[in-house]
Amino acid sequence: MDAKVLIESFAEFARSKNVDRPTMIRILEDVFRAMIRKKFETDENFDVTINADQGDLEIFRIREIVDDNSEDIWDFDKISFTEARKIEPDFEIGEEVYEKIELEAFGRRAVQMARQTLIQRIKDLEKDILYNKYEELVGEIVSAEVYQILGREILLMDGEGNELILPKAEQISKDRFRKGDTVKAIVHRVDMSNGNPKIILSRTSPVFLERLFENEVPEVYDGLITIIKIVREPGERAKVAVESYDDRIDPVGACVGMKGSRIHAVVRELQNENIDVINYTENLDLYVTRALSPAKVSSITANEETKRISVFLKPDQVSLAIGKGGYNIKLASRLIGYEIDVFRELNEYEEEDVDLMEFVDEIDSWIIDELKKTGLDTAKSVLSLTKEDLTRRTELEEETVDEIFRILGQEFDQ
Repeated sequence: MDAKVLIESFAEFARSKNVDRPTMIRILEDVFRAMIRKKFETDENFDVTINADQGDLEIFRIREIVDDNSEDIWDFDKISFTEARKIEPDFEIGEEVYEKIELEAFGRRAVQMARQTLIQRIKDLEKDILYNKYEELVGEIVSAEVYQILGREILLMDGEGNELILPKAEQISKDRFRKGDTVKAIVHRVDMSNGNPKIILSRTSPVFLERLFENEVPEVYDGLITIIKIVREPGERAKVAVESYDDRIDPVGACVGMKGSRIHAVVRELQNENIDVINYTENLDLYVTRALSPAKVSSITANEETKRISVFLKPDQVSLAIGKGGYNIKLASRLIGYEIDVFRELNEYEEEDVDLMEFVDEIDSWIIDELKKTGLDTAKSVLSLTKEDLTRRTELEEETVDEIFRILGQEFDQ
């Protein structure tokens, strides 16, 4: 393979990978200089000139002519007078000899290795470019097409044919994709695995929800409304605390839009995830009240040392505060950074009620804890529910629920 064929084939491959001309020349020169060093031990006295467009390569070895008896005759950049005269009969001592080295002088094997090295260098460069590109896109939304669905992940292809990965853990539980579907997600992180960039996407990250708000709400994108914090149970429920420094802007109204027009687009993308947009405030009591919406809170007691808040509600508001699957109270706790304990307010009739802790000798303490987590702290609050409701709310076994009703019922039968 001559120099012209080698350079032209490499240049064509490099251009197909969108490698710019200066980078292409630099890689070519690096590889040829590596060949020179392998054959001549140094490349310091060599001049390499490359014209990638024409496929031209010129390598010149530059040496100074010295007397045949000179002590420097064995230096890498010196040549004896006799040897120099063989190249050009009219050379004189002290002059420089520019000796052209043909590519064939390196041997066929070295040239083949150079070709493989050039291709590998471009592939490595391509990996670096891909890694750097997506490293800069971490936290940003990208769209890609599904091309393979595996058990633990979905493989997608971007517009340039690069492989992206959406792991099962980063998918919303209600996501159902088919080959050819276009998927929106954020770039979650970029890993290097065995020298190959591995681009991980996410649809469950709070950042994904934040970027969707930026896309749908111009005031968020422009910085007129600030998203203070987002907490999510992906596909189920999310709470978004927002704030505006401009009194003329209602941050909640702007995020929801006229008749919910703005937030509906976000909800649809997130598989009908319920989104509560909350006006942020530094007033803790008011913030807790807003976070537990739609429940109406009667009173609040906060302990800043233990980071716990006791919230008292009317009996008909307890289930609203807890929410389906307990998501409302879990998200409210994460949003404000306090553990929230829900308590029912007792009316005159309920003062005759019995605290569940009175039954600790008959009902295991872990069962009582499960009941309290759902806002059930007295015997009558439990008995006011049907067995089906209690089973669904606590996920206790039916036999356990039957036993609870039997024990608590006996108390009032007596």
